[in-house]
Amino acid sequence: MTETTETTATKLETATFGAGCFWGVEETFRGVPGVVATAVGYAGGTLDNPTYRDVCTDRTGHAEVVQVQYDPAKVTYETLLEVFWNNHNPTTLNRQGPDVGTQYRSVIFYSTPEQETAAQASKAALERSGRFKRPIVTEIVPASTFYQAEEYHQQYLAKRGLSHCHI
Repeated sequence: MTETTETTATKLETATFGAGCFWGVEETFRGVPGVVATAVGYAGGTLDNPTYRDVCTDRTGHAEVVQVQYDPAKVTYETLLEVFWNNHNPTTLNRQGPDVGTQYRSVIFYSTPEQETAAQASKAALERSGRFKRPIVTEIVPASTFYQAEEYHQQYLAKRGLSHCHI
């Protein structure tokens, strides 16, 4: 007699965050248990199928973003929001460290009403906490078309042995 086990297909969910240069942001999210895949790319702009060169002109309106596929049974969206807030400066408009331009803005692209509610609540809680002396400038906007960046940008830091780099 053989034993059978029921398997339940887990429905993965997607979250999209912009928090400066996407290389470090991707590496940070790749290390979160429950994250099953990441991809870097561009969102929030006006040009279809932008290239890195296009986005770097600061004229397309796109942000460098990381699209995170995750298993909600293993990691919550709220946990991903904590990772987002804890790994960049949400008070600097259109810049992170030495990177300046709208492509480096702090932004959360939500895909569902639940994500919007959670993102707004987490931002409000962070503002109330007094952790930052300056106002939080992070945009919380509906998800737009995600354009995957060129292959050489995918897992850029990991490919170079820099997997412990922080954003």
